[in-house]
Amino acid sequence: MPADDGLVERIRAYFNDYPNINEKKMFGGVCFMLNGNMICGVDSYHLMLRVGKDQYEECLERPNATKMDFTGKPLKGFIYVDQDGIAEDEELEEWIRTAEAFVGELPPK
Repeated sequence: MPADDGLVERIRAYFNDYPNINEKKMFGGVCFMLNGNMICGVDSYHLMLRVGKDQYEECLERPNATKMDFTGKPLKGFIYVDQDGIAEDEELEEWIRTAEAFVGELPPK
């Protein structure tokens, strides 16, 4: 199924003034990349986030967050957030900032 266009547009608006953000089709959806590293993405059901291994368990304790598992093996350091957890722009932006803080520390690819 294609990515949720409404959520993609909300994320585009968030990153509107970021010069180093690119979009790439990955994981069956659209991902937003900083210097070649995925910050977040959208599939047909979820927001996908790269939060890193250190924040992984803490993020999973938050409401509407689950392990990112589309192959039968969860990707450590990546999570899904259901639509209910990002209904408000403030919720979406908080999640993106969490991922952005981690990815911003990674070396460019």
